[in-house]
Parts: sequence; structure tokens; C-alpha cells
Amino acid sequence: MPPAFSAHVLPILMLVVSNIFMTFAWYGHLKFKAAPLLLVILVSWGIALPEYLLAVPANRWGSSVYSAAQLKGMQEVITLAVFAAFSILYLGQKITVNHLIGFALIAAGAFFLFRAPIAPA
Repeated sequence: MPPAFSAHVLPILMLVVSNIFMTFAWYGHLKFKAAPLLLVILVSWGIALPEYLLAVPANRWGSSVYSAAQLKGMQEVITLAVFAAFSILYLGQKITVNHLIGFALIAAGAFFLFRAPIAPA
């Protein structure tokens, strides 16, 4: 891992950037519904390659300071934040109160992954 970045921060930054690529790969084509499906798939694979080049090392390096469950929970929260921004800014869709409630419940689940274990009674 590059020494200039904290072992705690670099994986998070890399996951944010990788999620931007993956969101475009999975949902960017929705603005081009007339494009042939095979073309959309090939372009999506090309967009997804940088996502993998960031996500795999982010998870490997992140595993030195986070558990796999924490990395996955973090990934889900980042995914939802990136997706919400993408939906509004790129697709022009609205995020409803129900969406926000659903996202908040997922974020609450991720929160518990970072808490100390609850001792049995």
C-alpha cells in the first residue's frame, strides 16, 4: 500500500471511485436504450475493468484494518450514496422518501458491523 495514505482511508477512497465506474457500467446505458444490447454489454465490461482494478486492491489492503464484513457493509453504503447521486444527476430521477428509508436501513445494518460485539446476557 502506498505509504502516503492511511491504511484506513485509501481503501475507502478507492471503493468510492470504483463504485462510480461500476454504477456507470451497470446503469449508464439506461440513457441509451436504443443501443444494441451486445454493444451495451461490451461497453459496460470496458467501464467495469477500472472498477475491478480499484476494488480488488481496495479490499485486499482494507482487509489489513477492516474485517470482510466491515468492507462489505462499507461497500454497500458507498454503493447507495454513489447510486443516489448518479440517479439524480445523470438519470434525472428523483429519490423518494421510501428510497431514503430503505437506504437508511441498509446503512444502519452497516453501522452495526463496526460496533463492538454485544455480549450475551
